[in-house]
This record gives sequence, C-alpha cells and structure tokens, in this order.
Amino acid sequence: MKKIAVIPARYASVRFPGKLMQLLDDKTIIRTTYENTVASNLFDDVLVVTDNDVIYNEIKNANGSVVMSSSVHESGSDRIAEAVEDMDCDIVLNVQGDEPFVDKRTLQSLLQLFADEEVKVASVMHEIYEQMDVENPNNVKVVVDKNLNALLFSRSVIPFLRDKGASASYYKHIGIYAYRKDTLLQFTKWKQTPLELAEKLEQLRYLENGVSIKMVLTQHASIGIDTPEDLELARQYQYEKIKEFKK
Repeated sequence: MKKIAVIPARYASVRFPGKLMQLLDDKTIIRTTYENTVASNLFDDVLVVTDNDVIYNEIKNANGSVVMSSSVHESGSDRIAEAVEDMDCDIVLNVQGDEPFVDKRTLQSLLQLFADEEVKVASVMHEIYEQMDVENPNNVKVVVDKNLNALLFSRSVIPFLRDKGASASYYKHIGIYAYRKDTLLQFTKWKQTPLELAEKLEQLRYLENGVSIKMVLTQHASIGIDTPEDLELARQYQYEKIKEFKK
C-alpha cells in the first residue's frame, strides 16, 4: 500500500488567525509539523496543502512539498481530497497543521489498522482526567464501543453521568485521521450533515453516513494550538524537549 501524509494548512483560523506562522523556537508551527511528519519515515510522500501564499512560500523555502488549493472548502478533509484526487496512493493520513508534535508510534498504529480491509477511516484519542478538560468545548470528546469504533464525537461532556455514584472514562479526540483514498473522495460528495453542522465537527459526516471510524488509544497527549494560550504551552513543551535532548 502506498501511504502519504497530507497537512491541510489554512491561514484564516477563526480563533487564532495566522497561528500556523507563529514561531516555536526558531521555526514556524507549520514547518515544525511538516518536518516532524517527514522525520517519522512512515510515508512515501508528505505534502502540505494550503490556500495561502504565506504558508505556501514558508514550506517551499524550506524545500518542502506544498500545493495550493481552492480557498472554498467546508473542511480540511475537502481540502485534502482536492490535493490527492489525482495522486497514486492507497492510504491518506491527515496530520493537523496546528498539532506539531506528531508521535511516530501513534502514526504507525493508525497505519497498521488498514491491514484489515474493513477499516475505512481511523483516528486517535487519549484519556483525559481533569474535569476542566472534560468540560472544555474546545476539547472534542469521543465515546467508543468495545471494539474501539467511535459511537459519537461531541464538544459536550460525553458520557453524561446521570448517576453521581457512577464512573466513566473520558477520551479527547486528537485530530489525526487516516482514510482509504476512495472513502475520502466519497466523503466530499456527501452534503454536510445535521450533527456535523451543529457541532462543527466534520468527522460526524462519516458516522451519519454509516461509515465507522476506528479509534487508536494513545498515551501521547498531543498539543493542538487553537489559542495564544495553547501556543505558550507548546513553546514550553518544545523548550523542555530541547533541554532534555541536550542532557
């Protein structure tokens, strides 16, 4: 199977415009994400797809692979589908441009799922424990069945503990996806669905059209950069990594 990684990179983020061009140490977020994905050595190709000249030139000047896409897309998956439609590949892995600290073992686990021909889409989650993290609507939660197929994604607290004496595990969805190319292209032909529009979560379009999403449970707590506060956390994490490396 030919495997490629695609990093959708939109400049005009609603909550944090231009965030992908912010610096982590001496490199931008988008360049850090790209180079860390290449360094995993898991893919036949790694590609950034963007609608913005600034991001395009950032990757091009770093001798990276980048293409321009239409600026009119409903989701990152739509942007990726445009880029890969004519590419020779079987599995497409979507790495979020604002999650620069990619974990090789997690990506390997995702790719290995596709040895099962029944798996069409896969994604990642990790367990969260703090109530403030569970209640934060910026943290998308996922509940799964006993085979780790996603039942529902939501910004709300799921599951809801009606009985205060009960206990439950809570999982944060990490926005890394892998798809079979034909499934991804099919996704773009479906209209946006009611739950997707309500939650602003594109993965719900798969579930509402009867396509299962197999989840990988990871111990790697990825840092998604959605706000300036997230950026400061990411910078601190980067600093600690560099300090540990130099020991």
